[in-house]
Amino acid sequence: MSRTHRLFQMMQTLRRLPPPVTATQLSGEMHMSERTIYRDIDALRSMGAVIDGEAGFGYTLIEDAALPPLGFEDDELEALVLGLRDVAVIGDPALAKAARSALAKIKARVPPRQAHRLQHAVLDAHRFVKMPKIEIDVSVLRAATWDEVSVTFDYCDRQGAETVRQVDPLGLVYLDKTNVLMAWCHLRKDFRTFRLDRMRKLERTDHSFRPRRVPMLREHLEIIRCQIEESAIDRKTSD
Repeated sequence: MSRTHRLFQMMQTLRRLPPPVTATQLSGEMHMSERTIYRDIDALRSMGAVIDGEAGFGYTLIEDAALPPLGFEDDELEALVLGLRDVAVIGDPALAKAARSALAKIKARVPPRQAHRLQHAVLDAHRFVKMPKIEIDVSVLRAATWDEVSVTFDYCDRQGAETVRQVDPLGLVYLDKTNVLMAWCHLRKDFRTFRLDRMRKLERTDHSFRPRRVPMLREHLEIIRCQIEESAIDRKTSD
């Protein structure tokens, strides 16, 4: 890790962890000695970052001179807090960590009054229904979706039948009780939706389907919309 990257990571850690952050905490988070932590704190201060505290008491990032203030309306800030806290609850571990990091970044760049408002926001997100355990690395699936390359995985459907699938991943949807992948299935030669908690042994392939992801996703969503409308018409007819 280069020194520049290390200092950047330390700033991110200081933003993310509840202050004051001790050198021991920083050492554990960044996997380096406390001696290096002390040197890097001094280096950040010399570069303009206002960091309160000292060895033995912990550190608090007061101001990051390298980041200009961001302008948000109060309602915009509340919306960001609620959205990111919801992601921290429903997202996979990498996405949840990114949401917490994003909140810390925003706090570092808004004016002091809004930073206080963000720290003590009146909105929060909780889910009282426990989400099914997901065994695959969802960050790998997200990366494959962005890169528009196929993935393979073992899948167990609702009847318990197990199959090996190769799919073109189109998008992820986070529902209230489960998370699903929208994809084109090479086995079924059709669009399919797969629950992430029923997927095992996810692997990325070298097969690219670029640049078809966006039009395929639009087509898949249109099919779902039509199915919902037809279902609604059927219910009215039966009534």
